[in-house]
Amino acid sequence: MVADAAYAACLRLARAHYENFPVASRLLPKPSRKYVAAIYAFARLADDFADEGDRPPGARLALLDDWQRRLEQATAGRVDDDGSDAGRIFVALADTIRVHRLEPGLLSDLLSAFRQDVTVTRYEDWDSLLDYCRRSANPVGRLVLRISGYRDPRLDAASDAVCTALQLTNFWQDLERDFRKGRVYLPQAVVRAHGADEQDIGRRRMTPAWRAALGEAASRTRHLFAEGRPVADLVRGRLRWELRATWLGGVRILDRLEAAGFDVFHRRPALGWPDAVVIGARMLVWR
Repeated sequence: MVADAAYAACLRLARAHYENFPVASRLLPKPSRKYVAAIYAFARLADDFADEGDRPPGARLALLDDWQRRLEQATAGRVDDDGSDAGRIFVALADTIRVHRLEPGLLSDLLSAFRQDVTVTRYEDWDSLLDYCRRSANPVGRLVLRISGYRDPRLDAASDAVCTALQLTNFWQDLERDFRKGRVYLPQAVVRAHGADEQDIGRRRMTPAWRAALGEAASRTRHLFAEGRPVADLVRGRLRWELRATWLGGVRILDRLEAAGFDVFHRRPALGWPDAVVIGARMLVWR
């Protein structure tokens, strides 16, 4: 079937570009994996339009506009497999939207965040940064919940907190990488309050001022992790284990950042097999 081939293409893409998105994890219920992979493939390519290569901003925005047009067609059920990666992604996405009655606005929110990455490089305060996370991260959690059969405001709120915390942790983890792309996600009000100098990032110097600013950011991030933790208790089956692993992995990265004094210049915290063993053990004694 055409849809089967389309989902297979999405799964291949997901497995080749695994990041923090819970793509086709063995902890997810097997029937859900292809649908999650379709969402991931849609978002992964759109994110690449905004972030990868050397295209000028206008070309990036044009590609994202085309992705929005294709999304609207998929939502209306008007999509054909033209043999391209994009065609197959939208065949799978259209089927996923139909089967799970997904809110198209969640997918459009992702695209709006990717557009913002093309045009915005600084955030003045927490409100503006958290609004970006509302569109760049939170839709992912809600879409996974929908695919898993959950439509509950309590779960949505807890999921939003975890997804925002994961996004923020990634920002603090990628402080230097983002700076090389011309971006600083730590709110400018926090940077100024602690007297931090952006040029020290370029010099690869983790100064006391930057440690203090990132310490404030980490404290806020940890609060969000705590606020969202119940999402892993309110779902059932294998999704519960997936969400516990995701939560524990994010907190472990944040712990590593704090333990290293946020010095991502000499060692960027990342998870490996030893961490998987620790996370697995903590999942079993989760309270």
